[in-house]
Amino acid sequence: MEQQRIVIALGGNAIQIGNEATAKAQQEACFRTAQQLLQIIQAGHEIVVAHGNGPQVGNIMLQQEAAKTDKTPAMPFDTCGAMSQGEIGYWLQQAVGNVMRQADIQKTVASIISQSIVDPQDPAFTNPTKPVGPFYTEEEAKRIADETGYTFKEDAGRGWRRVVPSPIPQTIVEGNMLHHLVQSGFIVIAVGGGGIPVIQDEKGDLHGVEAVIDKDLGAEKLAELVDADILLILTAVERVAINFNKPNQQELSKVSTTEMQRLMEEGHFAPGSMLPKVKAAMSFAMSKPGRKAIITSLERAFDAIQGNAGTLVIHE
Repeated sequence: MEQQRIVIALGGNAIQIGNEATAKAQQEACFRTAQQLLQIIQAGHEIVVAHGNGPQVGNIMLQQEAAKTDKTPAMPFDTCGAMSQGEIGYWLQQAVGNVMRQADIQKTVASIISQSIVDPQDPAFTNPTKPVGPFYTEEEAKRIADETGYTFKEDAGRGWRRVVPSPIPQTIVEGNMLHHLVQSGFIVIAVGGGGIPVIQDEKGDLHGVEAVIDKDLGAEKLAELVDADILLILTAVERVAINFNKPNQQELSKVSTTEMQRLMEEGHFAPGSMLPKVKAAMSFAMSKPGRKAIITSLERAFDAIQGNAGTLVIHE
């Protein structure tokens, strides 16, 4: 198989299984994920790993709020995002390094704290949509909203979650460095949680903002900047489906960006769930001739690269 450069966007199930939020359980999830990634590394592909952080950043935020005092004030949301990048990057870096050592593969893994520049006028700041933190019942969500002023929305039939602004990433501050590391043979973990959202002022200085970037859109920008061949978006299902969870559900194996655009406009993909994955896949496939995107599950990731699973998105 031809060697390819693949940016892999890990979904939440690759880092945390169910609601088990202990460090040990999450590290075990990362180790199982690393074992799946090992197949791709052993096949000779270059991989760059991006990951979500929704449950983790939400839990850090809750811890900050619960423990805040005048002497130890709660950290702002962008700093909580940086904390989650550090902890998840550490877990994945260690796990991937361990499975490669056990397989006698001599590569170095580098986890990089990454910042994504966003437009301060992005309409997302007035319409929060990105779920973060744990799931609640409707009654619990209403009580917390009354107490804190947070915004909650129902999340794809799974419960209620806090939602925050999710602006579109314009570029990644560390993009050139990340490209250089990949070119030099490192396995890079970057743009965790879509990257820490920052705005740039008229002097060029960067400032963090209270938001979270969709990790799939962040991974797409990363894939462009490191000149990847494939954007591999991993989620809880093997293929994208239309009429999801209905009697006439239909899974998609190979679809053009034109057809995907039509399906998206028909409302087949839920915001905050499959919609950003579809948008990211389309954007990457259209960014340069020959590029393609695949949406599939972690368990079928290697099969999908070989063309035997997943939803392949191409630009024709």
